[in-house]
Amino acid sequence: MRVLVAGLIGGILMFVWGVVAHMALGLGEVGLRLPTNENIALSGLQQGLGGEPGVYLLPALDPKKMGDAAEVRTYSIKAVRSPYAFVVYQPQGTDMTRMGPQIGRQWASDTLGGLALAFVMGLAGLGFRRRLAVAAAAAVFAWLGTTLPYWNWYRFPLDFTLAALAEQLIGWLIAGAAMAWWLGRSERKLAS
Repeated sequence: MRVLVAGLIGGILMFVWGVVAHMALGLGEVGLRLPTNENIALSGLQQGLGGEPGVYLLPALDPKKMGDAAEVRTYSIKAVRSPYAFVVYQPQGTDMTRMGPQIGRQWASDTLGGLALAFVMGLAGLGFRRRLAVAAAAAVFAWLGTTLPYWNWYRFPLDFTLAALAEQLIGWLIAGAAMAWWLGRSERKLAS
């Protein structure tokens, strides 16, 4: 039960931190830019990507043609001379100002993350500082396993990548501190 409560505390604090990080501090917008001409960009996406939702890398090389030296050479020249884009595409967009479903999913994600972290933190009586170190290590581990590869392979902007580290590390340190305190309560009661 103490792990469940710690996970809920962590999830709530991480969610609140996410609101502060995005709405007050702007960490969620670091590296994001507005297009010079949105209408041209949108019509180009519709013409070039069609009706299939997905993630697109531009310029692209069909994996089936990786064995064709001429195709690879043509792609390599084009890749150096052309702009690059990593596009998450939906042919039919959604109103991003209606955030209800995303807020619910984010809260659920933060709570599940809090529960997973509370489980790891509660495995042994580590003490407050070590549990906090586990929270920090988990945040850095998640960033190294997800966000940093996006910078490396998909060329996400470095400022975006570092802001994501700050957001995750600070958030899980805040949540981790409360979780470590909660998990240590029963140990302190036994010691007294």
